[in-house]
Amino acid sequence: MPTTGQSGEVPARSKRADALRNQQTLLSAAAAVFVTSGVDAPIREIAARAGVGMGTIYRHFPTRADLVVAVYRHQVEACAEAGPSLLGSADSPLAALRQWVALFVDFLVTKHGLANALQSDSSGFDTLHTYFLDRLVPVCAQLLDAAVDAGEIRPGTHAYELMRGVGNLCIGRDSDPRYDPRRLVELLLRGLQLPRSS
Repeated sequence: MPTTGQSGEVPARSKRADALRNQQTLLSAAAAVFVTSGVDAPIREIAARAGVGMGTIYRHFPTRADLVVAVYRHQVEACAEAGPSLLGSADSPLAALRQWVALFVDFLVTKHGLANALQSDSSGFDTLHTYFLDRLVPVCAQLLDAAVDAGEIRPGTHAYELMRGVGNLCIGRDSDPRYDPRRLVELLLRGLQLPRSS
């Protein structure tokens, strides 16, 4: 429990930590709603999932575009931070790569509709895309290199091309509920694997 000063107020650092935690909870809830209902989901659905009032969302994110961009950045950071963590905890580099690609697919599914939410702000979209590449390509490269070094996958696959391929497999998921990109992404990852020597 945070200590209070003589005035009975919680120190500013605790307030900032609480506010950051609340914002992270809100962004995670919004991301989950975007996956199931798209970026045009009602704000009340996001508020209910986060356990906050709609006013709280509007106070942090005055427009839908503000919320969508914040969710996008939140997910990029989560995906970037997950790479090294998975590499340290998974059974093998290939298992870590598979788990990371699954997170990346979840992120891509959420990202659909981003351009529409930003409407005519193409420079804003370009800035976010550059940020996305700068943060995630090195993480994917680290996972690929570790799996190559472990003799689990073939060398020669570049992180950008793998991410682009996964992204292309995710297109169409919004418009066709019968299509599950995860199955095809798994086939793509199997194609990278080296046969086990007996």
